[in-house]
Amino acid sequence: MAQDTDGASRRGLLRGGGLTAAGLALGAAGAPGYPAPTPTDLGGVTEGRITFPNWRGEADTPSGPTPNPLPPSERVGYAIIGLGRISVEEALPAFGEAKQSKPVALVSSSPEKAREVARRYGIPESAVHSYEEMEKLRDNPEVKAVYIGLPNAMHREYTVRAAAIGKHVLCEKPMAATVEEAAEMVAACERARVKLMIAYRCQYEPYNREAIRIVRSGELGKLRSIQAVNTQSQGQVAQWRFNHRLAGGGALPDIGLYCLNATRYLTGEEPIDVFARSYSPPGDPRWSEIEESVSFMLRYPSGVIANCLTQYDAFNDKSMTLHFERGTVEMPDAFSYVGQRMYVSQRAGSMTARTERTIEHKNQFATEIDHFSECIRMDRQPHTPGEEGLQDQKLMAGIYRSAQEGRPIEMPRPLGPTRGPDPSQGG
Repeated sequence: MAQDTDGASRRGLLRGGGLTAAGLALGAAGAPGYPAPTPTDLGGVTEGRITFPNWRGEADTPSGPTPNPLPPSERVGYAIIGLGRISVEEALPAFGEAKQSKPVALVSSSPEKAREVARRYGIPESAVHSYEEMEKLRDNPEVKAVYIGLPNAMHREYTVRAAAIGKHVLCEKPMAATVEEAAEMVAACERARVKLMIAYRCQYEPYNREAIRIVRSGELGKLRSIQAVNTQSQGQVAQWRFNHRLAGGGALPDIGLYCLNATRYLTGEEPIDVFARSYSPPGDPRWSEIEESVSFMLRYPSGVIANCLTQYDAFNDKSMTLHFERGTVEMPDAFSYVGQRMYVSQRAGSMTARTERTIEHKNQFATEIDHFSECIRMDRQPHTPGEEGLQDQKLMAGIYRSAQEGRPIEMPRPLGPTRGPDPSQGG
């Protein structure tokens, strides 16, 4: 009988890969080899969160926090405005990993594509609208915010329209095509008393957060200089990025902005001046309206010099290197959607050690969207509000001016802080 009981216990414990009621009953009765589970083993609820004690031994890394997604009815609903690549390939899939957010409506110029996207994400056809019908979102109580994934020059119009119907705005970077448009977006959201956040995903990405921590902690001494590169090979296909009116520029606002913004959030400062050179290969119609490459330098009050390069016709490179008094931090894919890595070089006795720091990857789009949802739910200021995007627009204008005039351009300090509180690092 003992052998039969033990076999039944094993079947109860292992069926389906977990504990069954039968298995628990046998375990509680003291089946051989299986201690009776206790309430602590099974976890509990603490302040509304499901929690479990760490079950790993001292030699292993502790298990991470238990996922605690909000119930669907409590998540912040978003209307996705524009169904281009950034929305369909990145933002919408990210909602599947989000814990506080959900897509509930679509705004698109393509009815066929919108219907198919709606079908795949369970969005009712009644919540699918054309651009001309966007104001109908006012009457949808599920829509608390909009995500704008449109060409740069369209950001201002749809931010202003969304604010006018009382919806919070998460807008893709770059914020706008001009400084004036960005300022109008900030003012419109302030008047409507809605929140405006710019989707600077890298400021929410764990490896970039770790780089900020290293700078602030001083563990490698003072930061002395930064090298940031963002290049990619832009194809021949006709696209809005080659149109200056829609894009506001070429490589600089599209991908060079990552380098610019990174130097600001790493130093925690604003540049004193900028100096730049730009180039567009002659005879290539892709560069008839926009620049192909820009090299620019930023000088910060602490003495940090940041050298940045962005190009539209070079092999993909999204790297950043930070030089400190007592070490170097290399980030080969600092600005990529996935695959970030970090290497730290410093003295180790009589040698130089180069070690890799491994951090849990998180979906950058899900993390930034959930941050905005939390700000809406808790009535907090976003970490990257409109003022952050406006400051970058001003700096890019200075970079273009420097490249045109061939001299350094002094940059005035912003009138107030451009960033809100640090984003939550919770699971």
